[in-house]
Amino acid sequence: MRKSDFITLAAPQDFSKGFTDFFDSIGMTGAGLVTKGVAAVIAVIAVKMLLGTPNDPKNALRKGSMAVGVLFVAIILAMYGADLFGTVTNGAGGKN
Repeated sequence: MRKSDFITLAAPQDFSKGFTDFFDSIGMTGAGLVTKGVAAVIAVIAVKMLLGTPNDPKNALRKGSMAVGVLFVAIILAMYGADLFGTVTNGAGGKN
């Protein structure tokens, strides 16, 4: 095949600096990516909890509401996690 047979879908990117270039290309820092990953894992756990609710209505309501709460925490962490953890790590032992 000739090079002219291929369609260019995106401009070529230079990733010679490794992860720094990759994170710059997706507009996220390494800490932000870890925060999103933690939120995704928590969301998967919440969905597993929702799917594993028992047949007993009382226990199903209790475990289902707990799963919805965990899913809510995962959503908040995904949306505001970088801001929440950014306030914790900026100070040096609580002193600015």
